[in-house]
Amino acid sequence: MNRQFARSFIAAIAVGSALVFSLPTAAADAPKEKARVVLQVSDDSPKTWNQALNVIENLQQTFGKQNVDLKLIAFGFGIGILKLDSVAGGRVLDATKSGAQILACEITMRRQKLTKADMLPDIGYVPAGVVEIVKLQQQGWSVVRP
Repeated sequence: MNRQFARSFIAAIAVGSALVFSLPTAAADAPKEKARVVLQVSDDSPKTWNQALNVIENLQQTFGKQNVDLKLIAFGFGIGILKLDSVAGGRVLDATKSGAQILACEITMRRQKLTKADMLPDIGYVPAGVVEIVKLQQQGWSVVRP
């Protein structure tokens, strides 16, 4: 009798486990949270600028444009990526058209005596680039420095 009970008990556990593992879970049915990535551009290297723009393209291709929020924040020496005469200007404009937010640090602009007229069209501005990155990181954004 004990053996029969043990076999029945084991069989019941096996069937129950199979049912539990085959049921959809709430996590599987829930919409996935958007990836949120902020890219820091703070040096004067066009190679770095192009790498940052490559990262934007790669993330959009991998996750899908609708599944990733992207911000590129330029400050310090990196502000050159956003100037009208930037060698990466065409790619920056493409990134904005693809849905990425491209932001310039106003502190850096003042220090370098730059105005919005000196900058590429269709970009945004933040009071302090590094402060904005810290705030975004505190909100759960991933920070990437190419």
